Amino acid sequence: MQLIGYKRCSTCGEIEKLLKEKNIPYSYREIDKETPSPSELKDLHERSGLDIQKFFNSSGRVYRELKLKDKLKDMDLEEKYELLASDGMLIKRPILVMADKVFVGPQVKKYLLEK
Repeated sequence: MQLIGYKRCSTCGEIEKLLKEKNIPYSYREIDKETPSPSELKDLHERSGLDIQKFFNSSGRVYRELKLKDKLKDMDLEEKYELLASDGMLIKRPILVMADKVFVGPQVKKYLLEK
């Protein structure tokens, strides 16, 4: 199990705490230092079953600065993967990666609380 997060994100910290409380082994990947590649994002997206929009950190500074709310609708899926891979701060976090499933954002906490 891998947790992809940002060390200064309070939600990511909460998830780490939950994983430790439940004695669930995991590795941690810092999204700002090891941003997923476009092909990795495609894999995560497909395994999550979510709409690609759920992978965008729509409340983040970079998202707002780039005015992505208006621009994303005119981009194809490959362009969105490239854009996400260009800056880890554009990616919604945390992301919990398991062998057969991927959880993103609020889904992570919900999954861990049910486990």
